[in-house]
Amino acid sequence: MTVTAARATGAVEAVFRIESARIIAGVTRIVRDVGIAEEIAQDALVAALEQWPESGVPDRPGAWLMATARHRAIDLVRRKETYARKLAEVGRSLEDVPPPEPPEADGIDDDLLRLIFTACHPVLSTEARIALTLRLLGGLTTDEIARAFLAPEPTVAQRIVRAKRTLGREGIPFEVPYGPERAARLGPVLEVIYLIFNEGYAATAGDDWLRPALCEDALRLARVLAGLMEREPEAHGLAALLELQASRTAARTGPDGAPVLLADQDRARWDRLLIRRGVAALERAVAATGAGAGLGPYTVQAAIAACHARAVTYEDTDWNTIAALYDRLAAIAPSPVVELNRAVAVSMARGPEAGLALVDALADDPALRSYHLLPSVRGDLLARTGRMDEARAEFARAAGLTRNARERAMLLDRAEHPARDGR
Repeated sequence: MTVTAARATGAVEAVFRIESARIIAGVTRIVRDVGIAEEIAQDALVAALEQWPESGVPDRPGAWLMATARHRAIDLVRRKETYARKLAEVGRSLEDVPPPEPPEADGIDDDLLRLIFTACHPVLSTEARIALTLRLLGGLTTDEIARAFLAPEPTVAQRIVRAKRTLGREGIPFEVPYGPERAARLGPVLEVIYLIFNEGYAATAGDDWLRPALCEDALRLARVLAGLMEREPEAHGLAALLELQASRTAARTGPDGAPVLLADQDRARWDRLLIRRGVAALERAVAATGAGAGLGPYTVQAAIAACHARAVTYEDTDWNTIAALYDRLAAIAPSPVVELNRAVAVSMARGPEAGLALVDALADDPALRSYHLLPSVRGDLLARTGRMDEARAEFARAAGLTRNARERAMLLDRAEHPARDGR
């Protein structure tokens, strides 16, 4: 391969990674099947790999790929025996690239948004939504998704294939829901992006504490969604939360990759640009909420993250406000994990005994039975009250529950040295 060909190939791969979601979304509008649309997008990629080394990289490579994929989609529809029915459904002419559909009542008309809602449809399992979203919208290969979630590649491949088949079998329309249905459907979309980010921010298993690429994919999707749904406060709330959480990434691990907890982080390494972006997104979320409406759970969590971001040092943290925000979060989105986090905030605002009482009330909750952070938090609170032997046992139990090697090592160290402040 010549240097020119190598560069052309690199350009194809880079452009496709950036543009693949929009290409798949645009083609899906024509063929109404995300599986077929992805195959056509891949065909356009192959065409570019064949032609660009000879003809050179076009001035607008993304537009070239989109036009090639759309023409192939139209050719495919033309060859169908049921072409007349397909033509009536999508309202396209044979000769022209499909024009945009008329905008809906509230002005949202974007193929990418349609693709987000399709990939995150509630008819799919949570695992399938995550895999399909990373494949279609994140541009990740099946192998990359499998490595990110420490799953066998064949398992992830089957998950994606079944998801596409399910969408086709159930006749899921390629559209953005409106009215009450949108409110119900937006939740699963936000949840998928949030779960992808969380897996990158604190990996559940494996040898690495962080997987920054997953955080970046989720953050990009959150920004896209907030940009497309300017009137949805929780879209801005999620974007704000992820911007603020991502701002700490560089400080969350040491040179050896070991976790660095909040109290020990070098705040000079926090990304001030991401903090500014997060605060601005939080302001948009609050403004979009409207008078008399309560803040949503992602917006409240973003407000908690903003409290941490505003504190110059750990000692400056406004724990009373954070505890109050957790009270609010527990009221609108109750869960055992929220209660556990609230207990930590209360312990900082009112003392470890107050937090320990809340944690002990969660001890028998089935949802937390195998959750390693319950004994971890309890161990820290016991250590802060001077009950070191009990703290050691809790840290050891937490170490036995986690599947992340870095976190296990940290918890075993706390079991050996429980007096060390791990907040």
